[in-house]
Amino acid sequence: MTAEERAATRQGLIYVGLAVLFFSTSPVFIRWASPLGSYEIAAWRLLIAAVALRIAMWFRGERWHIPRRDWRRFILFGLITGLHFLFYIASLEYTTIAHSLAIVYTAPIFVTLFSAIFLHEPIARRKWGGIGLAVAGVAILAGFQPQFTWRMLLGDVLALGSAIMFGFYSVAGRSQRHQNSLFNYATTIYGLAAVWAAIPAALTFTPQGYNLRTVLSLLGLGLLPLGLGHTLYNAALRRTHATYVNIIATQEVTGGILLGVLLLGEVPGLNEIMGALVTLTGILLVVL
Repeated sequence: MTAEERAATRQGLIYVGLAVLFFSTSPVFIRWASPLGSYEIAAWRLLIAAVALRIAMWFRGERWHIPRRDWRRFILFGLITGLHFLFYIASLEYTTIAHSLAIVYTAPIFVTLFSAIFLHEPIARRKWGGIGLAVAGVAILAGFQPQFTWRMLLGDVLALGSAIMFGFYSVAGRSQRHQNSLFNYATTIYGLAAVWAAIPAALTFTPQGYNLRTVLSLLGLGLLPLGLGHTLYNAALRRTHATYVNIIATQEVTGGILLGVLLLGEVPGLNEIMGALVTLTGILLVVL
């Protein structure tokens, strides 16, 4: 690895570290956005993020443009992005924050597989141990709930769907690092994802659910974990291997649980604390 590549990798790791701080606010805002349905929450947060980035592009003097030949690809990317958020937000209606985040962040497995298949970017064999340890950590964190129900199982399946889409989303973001500017890319996929999410959102519209708290929560979701967090995440993908970026992003689990304790009173158990520590160890083995 050249000195320039090492510098880019360090910068990417810093970006995703900052992204995690914003990601961690997501489950709390989603809880506060209740009683709005998951489809409405996903559609609004995506639309708000797209509008915010478009305004940022205007201030930067950057022109928004996607070549006609790329639109089919971007429509697919938008669908993948929309499904990731729809599945994740829907999962929180059926299972706990710990379960949902832990399962969503089995994503490093899918990111690594998809990076090798679609981008021809495998990682060193020795780093697979760190990935396995990180995933084992989120499994410990999720725990084996004695009160496990079919409703929780549905939430866990939705979270797994979100993890798979997160893998595709991460690889898509890295694939465009030389084709489109960061803001051009992010604005487009957030906007297209909002269009996809608007279809089920319109079918489940709950006008009585809108009040000051829900509106502020939607603004928070659009601006912080998505507008800032995911844009930083996509910036990191342009500078280093998608697996490294995604494995650090797993610490949204820890941040989300901590904020869940402080703001929602969802206190983690011993297995959740141990799982977070194991995951951190795995991350260190991957990035060092």
